Amino acid sequence: MNKIITVFRGDGIGPELAESALRILKAAHAPLTYEIFDVGEGEWRRNGALIPDAAFASFEKTRVLLKAPITTPVGGGFRSLNVTLRGKYDLYANIRPVKSSTAVKTPFHDVDIVIFRENTEGLYVGKEEQIDENTVHAVKIVTRKASERIIRDAFEYARLHGRTKVTCVHKANILKRSDGMFLEIFREIARGYADIQADDKIIDNTCMQLVMNPSQFDIMVMQNLYGDLISDLCSGLIGGLGLVPSSNIGKEYAMFEAVHGSAPDIAGKHLANPTAFVWSACMMLEYLKEFECAGKIRQAVDRVLAKGEHLTRDLRGAASTEEYVEAVIAEL
Repeated sequence: MNKIITVFRGDGIGPELAESALRILKAAHAPLTYEIFDVGEGEWRRNGALIPDAAFASFEKTRVLLKAPITTPVGGGFRSLNVTLRGKYDLYANIRPVKSSTAVKTPFHDVDIVIFRENTEGLYVGKEEQIDENTVHAVKIVTRKASERIIRDAFEYARLHGRTKVTCVHKANILKRSDGMFLEIFREIARGYADIQADDKIIDNTCMQLVMNPSQFDIMVMQNLYGDLISDLCSGLIGGLGLVPSSNIGKEYAMFEAVHGSAPDIAGKHLANPTAFVWSACMMLEYLKEFECAGKIRQAVDRVLAKGEHLTRDLRGAASTEEYVEAVIAEL
């Protein structure tokens, strides 16, 4: 029986990516049925809501969401839709695998890092206070509950996937109470995983180490803001955001999306690279225990990237989005 999932088409390049992924999923005979919704700035301009009530209701029913990039309108008090969804459904674990590809020549050929980003607190709670006309305070929230569950998930992932090391990224030398507590909890939990190496690094040193020797990192766990920055840095090591998928996992709900944004400057120009979004769909299939189907798609994408004949412009190729998708379907 097919599993029903919710799809948000997004805006900018979102609809192109959604169509690309759905075509590939169909060609791979993924056992899925879709409830598809328009969301984002375009939907707000048409109907007055960034995310329609029916779209929320669908996700609450299916509990699995494949979300294309969404544009949040600038200004006007709009909160990031990604932050809204993560908070509303307690999607606390943002997992971002970053791995070198044969399609892109970079100085690094052995990057294989999985980033665990705490998704629900830190500075991204957006709690700011105007003290006076020249002063704003931003509040960073760190709790034991949120810290424990993201750190434990990182170690469990390492054990399940045969990974050997987990690194905690922090700024506890300055933020002694907030980051200090996160680091203390990391060390407490690490003692229960004697089979996995555990270390920690300060965020600024981590950035330097990543661009000098990224192969020293395996799994990295960190708070919200650091995870946002480090995952973009790591994407640069392998050739760009077009190659980085992600999942947002909670106890009851799961959302899958590419790391990159909606890129409105290239929307409708047939230039978008669907790889990260297609790999996000593969992470969704694996979450649904459809490992064989996910593996088929991954292998087809890998073959297209390795051949290098149908790469999009961000990968220094000349193929359109549709030509890339056709090449993947041909491999399937």
